[in-house]
Amino acid sequence: MSKHGRVLVAMSGGIDSTVTAILLHNEGYEVIGLTMKTWDYATAGGSKKETGCCSLDSINDARAVAVDLGFPHFIIDIREEFGDWVIDNFVEEYLAGRTPNPCIMCNTHIKWTALLKRADALDCEFIATGHYAQIRAEKERYIISKGVDELKDQSYVLWGISQENLQRTRFPVGGFHKSKIRQMARDWGYEELARKAESYEICFIPDNDYRGFLKRRVDDLETKVNGNFVSTAGEILGEHKGYPFYTIGQRKGLGIAFGKPMYVTDILPETNTVVLGELPDLYRKGMMVRNVNLQKYSNLYEGMDTVTKIRSQHDGAAAFVQQQKSDGKIQVEFMESVSAIAPGQSAVFYEGNDVIGGGHIEYGFDIE
Repeated sequence: MSKHGRVLVAMSGGIDSTVTAILLHNEGYEVIGLTMKTWDYATAGGSKKETGCCSLDSINDARAVAVDLGFPHFIIDIREEFGDWVIDNFVEEYLAGRTPNPCIMCNTHIKWTALLKRADALDCEFIATGHYAQIRAEKERYIISKGVDELKDQSYVLWGISQENLQRTRFPVGGFHKSKIRQMARDWGYEELARKAESYEICFIPDNDYRGFLKRRVDDLETKVNGNFVSTAGEILGEHKGYPFYTIGQRKGLGIAFGKPMYVTDILPETNTVVLGELPDLYRKGMMVRNVNLQKYSNLYEGMDTVTKIRSQHDGAAAFVQQQKSDGKIQVEFMESVSAIAPGQSAVFYEGNDVIGGGHIEYGFDIE
């Protein structure tokens, strides 16, 4: 009988998930490793060699650690589920003029669902991943807070996880700095793992060329969507190469010299238009957020002061947020205007280091 129960660990073959499994094993959990095959180039397209979490090398790395420590390891194929939810949504969002975050879609709709389904089948009380975040229970709520290593913190991409799923989740590496994780791997004899490079690309676009990916997924995309760049005053400035190839705040790669810096300030798919403006035109004082999931509190009807992040690398900005009783959306009013609010991206609300919740940005607006 294990000391703490049975836990299913998502093992990508990388250092964080591997150390997660070892930490739990050493703590006395009965560990079962699981590697998820989410994509490959036969379905996603592309010319770069298959690398990262779904490659054969990574799967073998995960299995080797399981063999070393004597716990079971399984591989499951969820390419169909992943493609339906994540890749299709990624394409649809760009075609709708929005900027998606597929990692959040995967966590919310695929990864946790797939893990818990298999955890139930294997009689596991818990699941665990290598995310840099922390979880605690407080007043019958399960709360995510930032990882100790703020440079590696991944709490932003976890806002969509439900209370029911958080109750069964463990994040063992969230209490450590990355340097300590690497040192532990070395101390346990996994020198090659400790030196393993990290990947920051979207898993199904390892060459970082999302425009090329869209072209492969949507027939004749460029010929179908060519339209005009216009100024904020409506003046035609030139022709763009397809509105899905641009994001709010983009300055480089516009293909036209204007004699001054110009930025994408709006994308209007219904009229096939990309709006360009100068830097001040990017700033907004408020935004609406849809598809809200709250973690720390059950609702925000009374409103509260927060620090709100509008993208993963955003430092966050002071804002008052209030949930609408009519539709559950959250209205955000920033203390100072923020730049490049991109519909489709995630807004995540923080109270100190705690994640209050989050949602998808619907639109930004000015406040008189």
